[in-house]
Amino acid sequence: MLKKVYASAVFGVEASTITVEVNVDTGIGYHLVGLPDNAIKESNFRIAAALQNNGYKIPGKKIIINMSPADLRKEGSAYDLTLAIGILVATNQIKAENIEEYLIMGELSLDGNLQPIKGALPIAVKAREEGFKGFILPKQNAKEAAIVDGLKVYGVDNIAQVINYFDKDKPLEQTIINTREEFNKSLNFPEFDFSDVKGQESIKRCMEIAAAGGHNIILIGPPGAGKTMLAKRLPSILPPMTLHEALETTKIHSVVGRVKAHTGLMAQRPFRSPHHTISNVALVGGGSYPQPGEISLSHNGVLFLDELPEFKREVLEVMRQPLEDREVTIARAKFTVTYPSSFMLVASMNPSPGGYFNDPNAPVTSSPAEMQRYLSKISGPLLDRIDIHIEVTPVPFEKLSDERKGESSVDIRKRVTAARERQTKRFEESNSVHYNAQMNTKQIRAHCKLDDASMQLLKTAMERLNLSARAYDRILKVSRTIADLEASESINGSHLSEAIQYRSMDREGWLG
Repeated sequence: MLKKVYASAVFGVEASTITVEVNVDTGIGYHLVGLPDNAIKESNFRIAAALQNNGYKIPGKKIIINMSPADLRKEGSAYDLTLAIGILVATNQIKAENIEEYLIMGELSLDGNLQPIKGALPIAVKAREEGFKGFILPKQNAKEAAIVDGLKVYGVDNIAQVINYFDKDKPLEQTIINTREEFNKSLNFPEFDFSDVKGQESIKRCMEIAAAGGHNIILIGPPGAGKTMLAKRLPSILPPMTLHEALETTKIHSVVGRVKAHTGLMAQRPFRSPHHTISNVALVGGGSYPQPGEISLSHNGVLFLDELPEFKREVLEVMRQPLEDREVTIARAKFTVTYPSSFMLVASMNPSPGGYFNDPNAPVTSSPAEMQRYLSKISGPLLDRIDIHIEVTPVPFEKLSDERKGESSVDIRKRVTAARERQTKRFEESNSVHYNAQMNTKQIRAHCKLDDASMQLLKTAMERLNLSARAYDRILKVSRTIADLEASESINGSHLSEAIQYRSMDREGWLG
C-alpha cells in the first residue's frame, strides 16, 4: 500500500515542499531513499522506540520510503514525525482520510514527545502558498508559525496527540496569534536606554544621525570611554520595524532556530556582537549546508564589531561586498543561496595598540611602527564604506557624578522616525532604497544638490583631507541626513561642515 505525507525543506530563507511516499510490500527491510542525511537515516531507531512506547510498531514488512524530489538534499531530524505517521497510515495501523491536507513536521524523542524544529516560519509561509489546510508541528514552534494567517497551526507535545487527531477525531488546539498586538507589545520599552549615558553629547548626536540615515559608524577612543555602552543603545533609537521587516527578520532567525518559543514575531531590531575570533564563514554565512551568518542575523538591525583591528583581515574583507549590495550570495556546485543582509555596521577601536594615542599622560605608548601595523589591519576600502568616523573621549568626573538623567531613547527615536519618514516619502518610487545610506550615485546627484558656497567648502575639504570619490558620496549622504533631522529641504553649509567633521580617520596623522 502506498501513502503520501507532506513535509518541507528550507534552502536559504525559502522552503520547498517535500513529499514523503511510504510504500509497504511483502518481504522484510527498511529502505529510506531521496538523498537523506545521517540524521534522517538514524530516524528509524527514534521512530521505532517512539511508536513502541505509544502502543504501535514498525511491522516486519518491506518498507520503502522516498523523499521527493529525490535529487534535493534533505537534512536534520525534523522529518521524524512525518515518517512515523506515514508508516502508521501505510501499514493500516491508523486511518487518516485527509492527511494530504496537512504539513507534518517534528523531531521525536524515544518516548514520543516532540522536540522543536528550525525554519517553522518559512515552512508555514510555503504551506499557505501551496494551499495546505493545516500545519502540525511541535508546540515550541507554534507561535512562530501562527504568524502566518490563512493557515491553521496546531502545536502538539507528542505523537499520541497527532495519532488521536487523525485516527480518533480528537481535536487539536489551534494556535492563534494577533500579529499586530504581538508586534506592538515591546516597542516602547528598550532594554538599554540613552538616558543612562552621562555626557558624550557629541557622540549621541552622531548616533542620532547614523540612526536617522542608516549610516555605518566607527567609534575611536581609549579603553573605558563608553564605546560599547553607546553601541548597545543604538537599536533603542532606530525607528520601529515595519511588519514586513519584522517578518523578514524573524524568517532568518527561524532558519537557524533562534526564535524564542514565547515570542513568535521579533519586534525588536536585532543587535549582534560577534567575538573577534569569528571565522569568515560564521560572519557572512556558508558551510557545506549553507546557514545564515552574523551579517544576515543582524538584517534590519545592528552588527557591532568591537575592537575592529583585532578581527582577522580576511574576515573584514569578505564583508565589503555585502556592505555595498545589502545581500550575500553563497554559491555551491549544485545550488546558490542568497541571504538578505541590510544591516547598520557599528565598529569600535582603540586609536593605538596600547589604547591611547597622542596622550602625553598615557600609561602605555606605542611606537610609530606598531601604530602602522595596528591600523593597517583595516583596509582603506572598508573604511570608505563607513560613513561616520567619530572620536570618543573619556567622560570627565563632573559629568560621571552628575545625577541628572540624559535624554531618553524614546525622545531621540521620535526625531529619528520623523527624519526616516521624510526619506520614505522621498524614495517612495524606489523598491530598493528606503533611507539615505542606500542612495546610489544617481540619487545622490538628484537629492544632494549644493549651492556654490557649499560646493567650494566641499572642494577645499576634499583637497585638504585627500578624500576618495567614495568618501565624497558619504559626506553628501550624511549631510542630507543632517538636513532631514532639521526638516530642511536643501543642504546648507552648516550641514555639510558637520558631515565633513565625521571623517576623522581620513585626516593627516591617522592612516598615513
